[in-house]
Parts: sequence; structure tokens; C-alpha cells
Amino acid sequence: MKEIINCAAYQSGCRIADVELNKVHEVLKDVNQFVWIGLHEPSEEVLQRVQKEFNLHDLAIEDAHLAHQRPKIELYGDTVFIVLRTAHKNQQQHIEFGETHFFVGKNFIVSVRHGSTIAYTEVRSRCESMPELLSKGQGFVLYAIMDFIVDRYFPVVDDLESDLEAIEDKIFKERPSRQTTEQIYQLKRELLEVKRAVSPLVDICNRLMRFDIKSISAETHPYFRDIYDHVIRINEMVDNTRELLNTALEANFSLISISQNDTSKKFAGWAAIIAVPTMVAGFWGMNFRVIPETESEYGFYAIILGTIAVCVLLYVLFRRSGWL
Repeated sequence: MKEIINCAAYQSGCRIADVELNKVHEVLKDVNQFVWIGLHEPSEEVLQRVQKEFNLHDLAIEDAHLAHQRPKIELYGDTVFIVLRTAHKNQQQHIEFGETHFFVGKNFIVSVRHGSTIAYTEVRSRCESMPELLSKGQGFVLYAIMDFIVDRYFPVVDDLESDLEAIEDKIFKERPSRQTTEQIYQLKRELLEVKRAVSPLVDICNRLMRFDIKSISAETHPYFRDIYDHVIRINEMVDNTRELLNTALEANFSLISISQNDTSKKFAGWAAIIAVPTMVAGFWGMNFRVIPETESEYGFYAIILGTIAVCVLLYVLFRRSGWL
């Protein structure tokens, strides 16, 4: 597997050369150039070479190697270390999360991808096609990749909203079931994962917009405001979906309870109806010498008809009351 996806030098918004990793320090001597390096699940050896070239902090390198970090932004001297989580739907329609770590310095940016993430080849191509914007330096590159990551949350959240609508249709149009409850909990779990990934981005964007970070020019601050707006929208969509999902869960429980009550009523109604002939049979089945109506010619038929009449009457009353 290729660990170093790209390592190139840029000047005035144009790609001027591909650079070998161990020669990056020579490019960094020119303050008018910056280096953009893309790594995919690099080994510890590659990260140590990157650390040596850019003089990166040990703790940041350790985080970039181990991965499984929460989204965050940290400053190590003049270098900014940022962790973002990526998300997309796989072929089985399950959400897969990955991580991208960034090291942003005075004239360099290093992106480190981990897990299920989509390559940023498209982002690099788009940036290289806009030299007037790429000339803003590594700050614009950071914006472009962050914007790409955040925008990919929209289809994920849209799919979750569609799943919620399907669950609502199941709840109100079909018979409530345990399977529906399991689907609700599965969707709640996915929404919680998305919330954990997106929520910290608000603070990250705020710091990138408002703090004086030497490695990110003030010209790029408005671009991060655009990402901030997108993050707020995604957070609102997730919160609204979670609230509706909680309501759907309560509605499902209520309908299940109503269904159980209806079933209990039916059992009670039929039990009451069956109790009538059982009681009659119990009375006339006792071993006494003298039992009323036993010597009557029509006594048996009268008891049978009376029993049937009472059962029919009970059935009609229960039917009217909604118990049957």
C-alpha cells in the first residue's frame, strides 16, 4: 500500500515540482513556496521522517500514528495540529468513519488519512485549477479539504432522515413490532456517532476564524466561516433528527402498549363469554338427585337457548364497547 500519496511544492498558486520527502527541508528555505504532502496510513518510520523534516511535536506524531482521536485542534508552537473524522455510506448502507489529521505550519501542510476515508485527489485537482486561490497558501488547502470532509456529511445526514421517515411509516402504517424498536435504536446509535464527529467542528472553526494562527493567513478566515455555517446546519439537522427519533420511539412504545391492551381486552371479552356456558354446565353437571328442569320435557333446550342468548348478548355488548 502506498503511504506517500503526494508530495509537491507550490509557488504563486502553481505546482512547480514533486518533492522527495527527505528533501522537503530544502524547499522550505524559500518562503515563497509551500509544500503539500498527502499520507495514507503511514508507518511509524514515515511519520518520523515527516517529523524530522518539519520539526513536529512528539505528542502530535504519536496521535497521528495511533489514530482513533476525537476531533480537535491543538497548537504546538507555530504548528497547528487538527483531527477531523470523515463519514460516508458503504455498499451495505452503513456509515463508515475514518480520520484525517493535519499538520499546518508556516509554509507546509501534511494530511494523514486513516481508516475508511476517500482520497483527496479531487480536492488537490480542484485547488490546482484555481491558482489565484491556491496562492493564499496552506491555509486555503486546509479549508478545501475541510470543506470536502464537511460537505460529505450532508448526504449521510439526508440518508438518516430518510431512514427516520421510513421508520415513521412503519410505526403508523404497520403493526408495531420489536424489529421497529431495534431499527430505532440502531439509527439513534448512528446519529450519536455523527454528532460526536460533527459537534467539535464548531469549536475548531471558531478557533481557525478568530485566533491569530501564524501558519494560517487572515485572508482565509472568511472561508472557514463558510465551513462554520455548514457545520451549524449539519448539527441542527442531526439534533432535529434525534429529537424526532425520540418522539418516534415514544410513539412506537405507546402503540405497542395500546396493541397489548387491545389484545388483553379481547382475551377478557372472550373469557367472559366462555364463562357463561362453563358456569351453566357446572351447575347442571352436579350429582344431585333433584335438579331444576331435569324432568321437564323442554328443560334441556331452554337452558341451551338461554345460554346461547346470554353469550350473544355479551358478544354484542363487548363488540359495541370495542373490546372485540
